[in-house]
Amino acid sequence: MTGLPPAVTEEAYDAIARDERALRPGVDRLLRELGADSAGAARFASGSLPVYAAGTCVLKLFPQVYAEERQFEAGVLEAVAGRLPIPTPRVHATGERDGWGYVLMDRVAGVPLAVAWRRINVLSRDRLADDLGRAVAALHRVPPPDLDDWWPDGWDAFVAAQRAGCAGRQRALGLPEEWLAGLPAALDVDLGAGPPVLLHTELMRDHLYVEPDPAGGWRYSGLIDFEPAMPGAAEYEFVGAAAFVSEGDARFLGRMLRAYGYRDEDLDEAFRARMMAWSLLHLYSNIPAWLKRLPPPAEPTFRSLAARWFGTG
Repeated sequence: MTGLPPAVTEEAYDAIARDERALRPGVDRLLRELGADSAGAARFASGSLPVYAAGTCVLKLFPQVYAEERQFEAGVLEAVAGRLPIPTPRVHATGERDGWGYVLMDRVAGVPLAVAWRRINVLSRDRLADDLGRAVAALHRVPPPDLDDWWPDGWDAFVAAQRAGCAGRQRALGLPEEWLAGLPAALDVDLGAGPPVLLHTELMRDHLYVEPDPAGGWRYSGLIDFEPAMPGAAEYEFVGAAAFVSEGDARFLGRMLRAYGYRDEDLDEAFRARMMAWSLLHLYSNIPAWLKRLPPPAEPTFRSLAARWFGTG
């Protein structure tokens, strides 16, 4: 019987990541063993990891090189189950097969917010912004599950390492020198303190599912992809929300943050400066790419960029 191919290095995984001839026999075998619908299974087109729709379920695979991420996906989904106002997938099974980790979970209803966004009017977007703010607040109240290797050296060490390597990472990504010169000042910000909260870290339109509401407008039908979740500073969460959900829509971002619990006076220049710093420190920060897809600032400075991307109306 054919199993999943070995992928113990990033290079080995990259070589077979999109090769369904190599993956599908092992996927079908695993689905049958789990009692899921292998005959009608179909792989989702997007995503860095192989994910398959199988009837009412979804199978997510984690190659050996990323096998530890399985515990984050499964552990966080179990921790948040029934505790958020937005539905999250229920875990049916999790384990290892052929060295790969897997999580079999519910398939959420609806379509990605990215697909529906242009069809959603302003009033419905207002409701979605409010609902998202309340959902993020609920997520941040969930105690982080006790998992191994969240960050081996702790959150503070992670932030310090991100700060130390920021200029090198952004230079390698192609950030122009005029922007690089402003990095020290943009990072010289008091980020505040407080106990770490459970973060999704990748709030984006592709991970939020919506469906038409019988009462009118749209409502959330699911929040997915908890594999990058971790405990950390609450405001770190809003980098993804601003860069990949509101995308420069100050009205949406402002409503979301106020529903989360911010007061108008909290959403000041100091807040925007912190968010700019968190954007630079984020694990997946790519300022050159974001400059191409998000609304441009009035002038090429991080202060102006913060005002544009993190303005709240």
